[in-house]
Amino acid sequence: MKLAFVKAKNEQDYKKIYDYNTDAFSDSPDFHWNLDEIKAEVKDGWELYSANIDHEVVAALFVKKDGVKMLTKHTSIKIDHQGSGFSHKIKDFIEGLAKEKGASSIYNYCRIDNFRQYSLNESHGYHKTDKRLGEQGLVVEWKKEL
Repeated sequence: MKLAFVKAKNEQDYKKIYDYNTDAFSDSPDFHWNLDEIKAEVKDGWELYSANIDHEVVAALFVKKDGVKMLTKHTSIKIDHQGSGFSHKIKDFIEGLAKEKGASSIYNYCRIDNFRQYSLNESHGYHKTDKRLGEQGLVVEWKKEL
């Protein structure tokens, strides 16, 4: 199955991505998975993309260019598509996008207890920094130099 990435351009796109799984969660600090929060993230400069198989959204991801840095965070992959290698394809897409936009480093944010993301980040050459985010410091920052 081929994974395609589509940038959300309007509120209808945000809703489609939101509706893929109302129980989804984001690993970002102080973010709740609802339409108002999604719109607030986009208003704050984050670009929202969906990862799709045909017309089915299987994950959502946020990217934000900050100077020479690309910031990233994403939701979990739908349970029936986990273990299919899509996480690696999402990483590859983000890294390609970062290079295309002229970023020299990528920062990924995930919850401190998301060990699958830890393993994925390590396998793609990211290194955990000492920075913690969120009210209780539950979000960990990872960095990769391009």
